[in-house]
Amino acid sequence: MARLIAAIIRHGDYRQQADTPSAHQPFPLTSKGETQARQAAVTLRQAIENNAWTLASEVDSSQLLRAWQTAQLINNELADIFPNPPQLNSFDALAERGVGSAANLSISEIEAIIREDPRFPELPAGWKSDSHFRLPLQGAESLLDAGERVATHMKQQMAALAEHRTTDTLKLFIGHGAAFRHAAHHLGLLAFEEIAWLSMYHAEPIFLEYQTESSWQHIAGEWKVRKKHSEHTD
Repeated sequence: MARLIAAIIRHGDYRQQADTPSAHQPFPLTSKGETQARQAAVTLRQAIENNAWTLASEVDSSQLLRAWQTAQLINNELADIFPNPPQLNSFDALAERGVGSAANLSISEIEAIIREDPRFPELPAGWKSDSHFRLPLQGAESLLDAGERVATHMKQQMAALAEHRTTDTLKLFIGHGAAFRHAAHHLGLLAFEEIAWLSMYHAEPIFLEYQTESSWQHIAGEWKVRKKHSEHTD
C-alpha cells in the first residue's frame, strides 16, 4: 500500500504588528521570510529524493498572504519535480486562530474593549495563550477550535488522496504555527501539555505519515522547543 505523507510548514518571517495576536494580519513576508521559504524547498527536495516520494500537485495553504507567499515560493523552487503543474489552493480552514471582531487589534486594545463592554467580565490573565479560551466576541475561536479546524481539513484532504494514490506521496500544507500545533494534538501527535512548550521553526517542514483519519505518525522534522512556555504564537 502506498504511503501518504503530509508536510506541515509554518509560513516564513513576516511584517507582524507588535503586541498584536497574530490572528489574520494581512502583511507579506519579509526578505528573511522569502529566504526561509526557499530553504524549505531545499529541505523538501532532499526528503523527496531520499524517500522516492511523489509530490502531490495540489498544494494547500492558508488564505493569509504570508502563508500563500511561502507556498508560492516553494512551488516555484520545486516546479521541476511536480508530476503536473502545481495547483496552489488557499483555504480559510488553514488560517490561524481568529479573534473575530477584534482581528488585528493590539492586546491592550482588545482588553480595553472587553473592559468597557458591560456584558463581559475582565479577561483572565494569560488569555492569549490559553488553549481553551475564546474571546466573547462575534466570530472568535479558541486555539483548540482552530486546531480542530486545521486537523479536520488535513484528515479530509489525506483521505481523498488515499482513494487513488498508488505511489508513496507527499502533500504540502502551509499555514500557521499555533494552529498546526493544536491540530497535531487533535491528530494524536502531541499531548496537550506539549503544545505550550513546543513551537515551529519558520518554513521548516514537519513530516507526518497518514495511516487512517485517526492514525498519524510523526516521522521527520523537528518541533522547536520554546524558551518561554507561556505564549502561543503564530
